[in-house]
Amino acid sequence: MPSTSELFGKTYDDARAKFRAGAQAAGVETKSYVLEGYSGAQGEALSIDTALLGSANASDLLVMTSATHGPEGFCGSGSQVSFFYDQDLIERLVNNGVALLLVHAVNPHGFSHMRRVNEDNIDLNRNGVDFSDKLPVNAGYSDLHDLLLPAEWPPSQENRDALAAFIRDRGERAYQFAVTMGQYDHADGMFYGGERRSWSLRTLHQILENHGRGKRAVVWLDMHTGLGPRGHAEKIHTGAVSELLLARRIWGADVFSLSETNSKSAPVSGSICLLLGQACPDAQRATLALEYGTRPVLQVLDAVRGDHWLYRRNGAAPMEQIQSIKAAMREAFYDDSDDWRGMVVGQARTAVLQAICGLGAERV
Repeated sequence: MPSTSELFGKTYDDARAKFRAGAQAAGVETKSYVLEGYSGAQGEALSIDTALLGSANASDLLVMTSATHGPEGFCGSGSQVSFFYDQDLIERLVNNGVALLLVHAVNPHGFSHMRRVNEDNIDLNRNGVDFSDKLPVNAGYSDLHDLLLPAEWPPSQENRDALAAFIRDRGERAYQFAVTMGQYDHADGMFYGGERRSWSLRTLHQILENHGRGKRAVVWLDMHTGLGPRGHAEKIHTGAVSELLLARRIWGADVFSLSETNSKSAPVSGSICLLLGQACPDAQRATLALEYGTRPVLQVLDAVRGDHWLYRRNGAAPMEQIQSIKAAMREAFYDDSDDWRGMVVGQARTAVLQAICGLGAERV
């Protein structure tokens, strides 16, 4: 098995190559869903790639997705690659009647270009709403939009003072909620949910539907970074409230729920995990986001602010500033150190093992 550091790519293209090489080493096929009309930061093709470990005829399915939020894909990809070389885990999958579907780079454009959002500035984890219905309103974000995305970057002292006053008056948590909950009124803004389903969610729906058809149970792990204590993977339930009990039976009492507001993450509108109920309505279901801490939340949000400032200028900035903004995004969502990577892989394996054993117990 490669060393822990060797599991993680240095770029999207490198991560994709490691995923495909791992699948080949495990003797499993990959399938690619190409994002047409776009290319990566190095001119490379962009795609969502899938691989299945265990038996396709297994009664239960565990799905693991990476890069829902672009550069968070470094973490998720490295974890996925590790499973190709984990013979003990593969044997446990087969013996327990569970298949593990690895979906690599749900947001390949954001992963390659170091953007949390996709090719249309859409946050995929806010894109799962019913667009035929009235869209959620986030008045708090509208109050902050102009302050969050000033005309100059880095922001002026006046801008920083205004945001500091908001946080002082309402609290850091209220600021986080207003910014990150999701909004549908500012297409050039942060945490924008879009006006229609994105290519990534349409493709993911198809993948879930194809692989989940006829399964007794389908459970889903979505890998994230950027919130909480460094290296700790908080277990966050983001799906339908009706699935929370099963999620806790599988992954433990320390599964926090956005519906109960006890998570480090703010409640979100249009979670990507809502796709599971639509794609696999007849299966028993549970979803979980693993959220690994990296940097303090205000530092993470400032990195995202800088990236959106650059996007609104169509990338028109000095090269040194562009590189600084992209480096800040990478550091906000990926800790390039051996101990952090070790914590990522270890906790991901635990979550997968819990799902394998938990599904077996549920079936009995």
